Amino acid sequence: MPDQRIALLGTGLMGAPMARNIAKSGVQLSVWNRTRSKADPLAEVGATVHDTVAETVAEADVVISMLADGVAVGRMVMDAEITGAMSPGAIWIDMSSAKPEEARAQAAHLASLGLGHLDAPVSGGTLGAEDATLAIMAGGTADVFDKVAPLLKTMGRPVHVGPTGSGQLSKLANQAIVAVTIAAVAEAMLLVQKGGADPAAVRAALKGGFADSTILQQHGERMTTGNFAPGGLSKFQLKDLDNLINESSQLGLSLPVAEMTRDRFADFCETMNGADQDHSGLYLELLKRNGFDT
Repeated sequence: MPDQRIALLGTGLMGAPMARNIAKSGVQLSVWNRTRSKADPLAEVGATVHDTVAETVAEADVVISMLADGVAVGRMVMDAEITGAMSPGAIWIDMSSAKPEEARAQAAHLASLGLGHLDAPVSGGTLGAEDATLAIMAGGTADVFDKVAPLLKTMGRPVHVGPTGSGQLSKLANQAIVAVTIAAVAEAMLLVQKGGADPAAVRAALKGGFADSTILQQHGERMTTGNFAPGGLSKFQLKDLDNLINESSQLGLSLPVAEMTRDRFADFCETMNGADQDHSGLYLELLKRNGFDT
């Protein structure tokens, strides 16, 4: 891995700390972001910052994309100038959240060019990205996964979950659990607050029990202290839930709890201007629903 040339595309809330952890391993790292000022600080850890995607991936052995959605990634994957600049036999790891069908289309196109592919979305938020403890769900062939597993381990805990598209399918399952749990924690925190109990004490009392979770401890605190500075953006949570419902529809499935939670996130993002707030901000939608000031 030390001799590999790595390119990372997208240095936002998640991509920047991921790049920092990759840089610690001593590889040659090139980075790009649509707004260059978000990538420039990575020069301090030895990364080379470029103005164009093609320059960034030039002769790269591995390209990592951490972009807004599968459409943004697809535009790059289908750009001959970009793929033509990569090293022969290079591997593209898409760590964005996208649709399984988008991952399969990208993998097929890259394979036709002699390039490998993994769909490897992550969970853990900005804290997990900073601490290199991300859950990494990788879909693709086992041999491609094995080649890049050491690189993925610089960012967290990678698990090969199945063939192409399985990583994105796993992320959709993850996001369903996250979204529904946020909704449940919001209701619990509102209940204890309005009932007169100390929310922090309640979270401490529940710690280690069946109801405990990272969402209860971290997002429950955000909700009751009013801290909705973005870690996981609500607009991305909504996008993931839209992708989940699209996939479940194709499979002929009805997921009523996820569908209801999706509609609540849509209300929060689209009518309450919560799109750029943390997804724990669904608590504000619950307050509005109950007639309380937000």
